[in-house]
Amino acid sequence: MRLLVNGTETNVATGGREFDRALPVIVFLHGGGLDHTVWVLLARWFAHRGWGVLAPDLPGHGRSGGEPLGSIEAMADWTAALIEAASASKAAVIGHSMGSLIALETAARHSKKVTAICLIGAAAAMPVSRDLLDAAAADHYFAVDMVSIWGEGFHAGLGGSLAPGMWMLGGSARLLERARPGVLFKDLSACNDYRNGLASAAKVTAPALLVLGERDLMTPAEAGMELAAALPDAQVTTLKGGGHMLMSERPDEVLHAVRNFLKV
Repeated sequence: MRLLVNGTETNVATGGREFDRALPVIVFLHGGGLDHTVWVLLARWFAHRGWGVLAPDLPGHGRSGGEPLGSIEAMADWTAALIEAASASKAAVIGHSMGSLIALETAARHSKKVTAICLIGAAAAMPVSRDLLDAAAADHYFAVDMVSIWGEGFHAGLGGSLAPGMWMLGGSARLLERARPGVLFKDLSACNDYRNGLASAAKVTAPALLVLGERDLMTPAEAGMELAAALPDAQVTTLKGGGHMLMSERPDEVLHAVRNFLKV
């Protein structure tokens, strides 16, 4: 569906069911340079089991209008505006990578709108290497290669996709290739500049789940555990052998963890 959020037309997937604000609402926030399609499994599962699903393309991403927002704080305020634009009062917020920072900050800044958060591939800080930032600033394909190779776990390099005929590394690259020029750089810069993770975590009143990859090279599991320790009410699921792109690497286990956490 299309929603007007802060005056900008936004593409929002609803999991194959018409959005119903009377149901419990769940928001799925994608990572840097990506779009709503990373949430296909989870969005459809929840939409067909009594939830109102909002899986937006962030501004300037996918089929949404506008320009990418320049900070995690701005994206958090935008998420709160998305919930209002859908005529919902509150929602569970699920985020992956950059989306996990947005979910964290949304819960800290707009606590009355957030019932729970689930942070996948998360850490309180997400510093980005200078080489990757420079490649993304130049719109060089090296940036796509680096994010794909570092993002997908060890098993992705050997095949290992649960979907027959699918190639996880290639799939990640194709998705990043679709991003408009400058989008990946702006997202990576927002992650690199974010410094409020631990302070914001202490302000979160909603229960939290962190789903971490044991072999995550982008947000190492140790950093995720540090974030969990700063949250007042957090539980952690660590997926053995998992990398950063857990929704493609370990889709069933991610869904199972989120279902258990939300008691669905």
